[in-house]
Amino acid sequence: MRAPQDFIKQLDLLYEAYEKEVTGNLKIGTLKNNTAKTYLTHSYNFVRWCRNDFIPGDKNK
Repeated sequence: MRAPQDFIKQLDLLYEAYEKEVTGNLKIGTLKNNTAKTYLTHSYNFVRWCRNDFIPGDKNK
């Protein structure tokens, strides 16, 4: 694990709030579908990296 478990728990809560905000902006038309998808994909990959469950560029090796 890259980050302490208490940090991961807080990060999960923050990610959930971020996801709701992005989804809400998508629904009202502030964001386009591809933009929202990009925001969520990359931020979730960061959360995964903090959990030691993601290595940037690993599939390109």
